Amino acid sequence: MSANIFRIGNAVVLWIVTTVFLPQKSFKRYLPVTLFCSCIFLVQTLLNPFFKWWKVKGGMSYMVFDALSFIFGFFFTINLWVFHFTYGRFALYVVVNFLIDLLFAYPLNRLFQKIGHYKLKNMNAAAMFFISFSLALVNYGFQKFMEKSNARPQRPYH
Repeated sequence: MSANIFRIGNAVVLWIVTTVFLPQKSFKRYLPVTLFCSCIFLVQTLLNPFFKWWKVKGGMSYMVFDALSFIFGFFFTINLWVFHFTYGRFALYVVVNFLIDLLFAYPLNRLFQKIGHYKLKNMNAAAMFFISFSLALVNYGFQKFMEKSNARPQRPYH
């Protein structure tokens, strides 16, 4: 029960804060990269039943609810804020992501497992950190690519 309250409360609070305080321009600018990485996490979730990286009490429906509440709650909103405050300053982006991913992989991971959010099986905290931090670097490259693509002048069709 406490895991469900946490899932819902987490998503609601973070989205309220984001919609109230994040500038609309930043939301639109960083939405593609956030959706890109969210899709990668969704693929990881779809692969989980085969590799059994983690387990969620309640079976597949709870795993889907858990993944969606994390990906489109905590991860989505935090990703938008990190890009808002750090994009264009790669060293700062790396340090902030390193700290957030470290915090998530170790103390928060233990807390989430303790309250029944999930239980790691064929993945450990170090692998979780490595995957999250690697994806953060891929995200930065994706955002650079998107901005470079959007900066090119569009040629009219003739």
